[in-house]
Order: sequence, then structure tokens, then C-alpha cells
Amino acid sequence: MKPRITLAKLAAVGTCAMLLTACVSSQMPMSPAGDDVDAAPPPPTVAPNGPGEEQAASCDLDAIQSAIGEPFDEAKLSQLQSDSGARQVRVLRPGEAATMDHRPDRLNVHLDDQDMIEDLRCG
Repeated sequence: MKPRITLAKLAAVGTCAMLLTACVSSQMPMSPAGDDVDAAPPPPTVAPNGPGEEQAASCDLDAIQSAIGEPFDEAKLSQLQSDSGARQVRVLRPGEAATMDHRPDRLNVHLDDQDMIEDLRCG
């Protein structure tokens, strides 16, 4: 004997399918244009240096350009930071890895193989 699918069973399956489809589509964000393409969520808001802190873009290269070509030591590090107004100083020697994040308040001191100041950059 063949199983019989009644009209009531078919209607019940169809109703369940429509209800599930309605639940899923109501949770999906719509694009601003209102078409059926899923919209990406908005990007998160990020504070410059953390909550409540303002990022100071103070790194004055003009005040320290005369240091290029001079030998580097710890005393020079303090002097460069003070004269440039930078919050941070990063010393970069040849072949060293460095992050590519840009920080306007950071002074980058580039040295050559003999620890002579080769270049000064903010960022």
C-alpha cells in the first residue's frame, strides 16, 4: 500500500516552510537601496588612542633636522623626544622589523650600521 499524503499534511508542511523563511529573512539586514542584497554591518567606532584620550599630532621635525648625521646614544634619544614634542620614540636599525601603523605623535629615528642618525620621521 502506498503512503498517502493528505492535503492537510501538505498544507502544514508548506505553512512551516513559509514561517521559517519569514523568520530568517527578518533577521537579515537589508541594503540601504532596499534590494534583496544583504547589507554589511556598519564598521565599529574607534577612539584615536583609547577611550577619552585625544591623539596629539605633535612631532616637529623642523626642530630636530640638525641631528641627522650625528652619532646616536641614550642622551640623544631624550633630547630628540623633548625637542620634537613626540610622545613616543622608536629607534630603527638596519634590518629590524617595524610595524606599519601610523602614529603622528611618534618619532622614528632611523640609524645606519654605525648608529649614526640617518633619517628622522614622524609616524
